[in-house]
Amino acid sequence: MPFEFQRLEIPDLVLVRVTRARDARGFFREVYLREEFIAQGIPPFVQDNHSYSTRGVVRGLHYQKHPRAQGKFIIVIHGEILDVAVDIRQGSPTYGHWVAQILSAENGCALYIPPGFAHGFSVLSDSADVLYKVTAEYAPELDRGIRWNDPDLAIDWRVREPIVSPKDAQLPFLREADNNFVFPMRE
Repeated sequence: MPFEFQRLEIPDLVLVRVTRARDARGFFREVYLREEFIAQGIPPFVQDNHSYSTRGVVRGLHYQKHPRAQGKFIIVIHGEILDVAVDIRQGSPTYGHWVAQILSAENGCALYIPPGFAHGFSVLSDSADVLYKVTAEYAPELDRGIRWNDPDLAIDWRVREPIVSPKDAQLPFLREADNNFVFPMRE
């Protein structure tokens, strides 16, 4: 099996370690195999996105509301990021808690974040190329977010001088966010 699936502190979050076949030329790896992911309870993906960012960029915290809520599978193909998922499912025992994982081209780790979580990342290397697969197509009318520096979350992004988009800088705090996720989640 080219994948190792590990449930994290919030068990709905899944760290995926992807094995590589290495030789003198470099390496080859499978990034996604539908049946293995489905066997782990991860639904199929319908859209792929690519983000390029420079050191210190903080993107997020983003989510898409029901009925087009997105699960995300995040993998880094160049560089290193701190990937963050925040539980925003009202009534969840881990509501407002967050998990952070270092994802890099070097460590080959990826993260699955289901609907009901806000997602963001900071770039720790000079630059980073991040690919993410999502379980629902982008719907701008349902696109929402939470301010990256919400004091109630107190996320340590591990960057000295964060570079944030004007849009992300104006997002509401979690306590004011437009959110229709309720725990337990139902498909």
